[in-house]
Amino acid sequence: MTTHAYSLFDSAIGVCAVAWSVHGVSDMNLPEGDETRSRARMMRRRPQAVETAPDNDNARAAIDGVRRLLSGERIDLTGVVVDLTDCEDFERSVYAVARTVPAGATITYGEIAQRIGAPRQAREVGQALGRNPVGIIVPCHRVLAAGGKPGGFTAHGGVATKLKLLSIEGAVVGDAPTLFDIWR
Repeated sequence: MTTHAYSLFDSAIGVCAVAWSVHGVSDMNLPEGDETRSRARMMRRRPQAVETAPDNDNARAAIDGVRRLLSGERIDLTGVVVDLTDCEDFERSVYAVARTVPAGATITYGEIAQRIGAPRQAREVGQALGRNPVGIIVPCHRVLAAGGKPGGFTAHGGVATKLKLLSIEGAVVGDAPTLFDIWR
């Protein structure tokens, strides 16, 4: 069994939590409303984890990157090493594609299904993203339903949180006008 540690940290949208092992960041939780609920959610996922200050460069890079991203910077988090050993192969393939989507951009569940060679499994892609243990680092919020609809989101606040994250990144969702549309 791999030992995990975790830490809570402040961000522009509230207290987040991150857990890591020697293999990489294994869990990333968006704010739950307050510190107590954020800690409780992490402990449900990683009951044996010990709360501590980040003790490696990868965990510190994850925290710094997430803070900056949630403050509106277009940060690339693909350099953060993730520990997806608890995930199935299908999930890992979905997460690998999702990690290629830069801040401010979006992709659909169906497009990910196409890219992983499973064109009829858009629903399963959505389910895999709903189990994403390292949200933000694996940016599942950048994945939309067909037609640019938001789709679901399992973090606290649901779709409203997803839309807030996309807004912070400057992404356009659905039929919202772009700056170029406004000036026509």
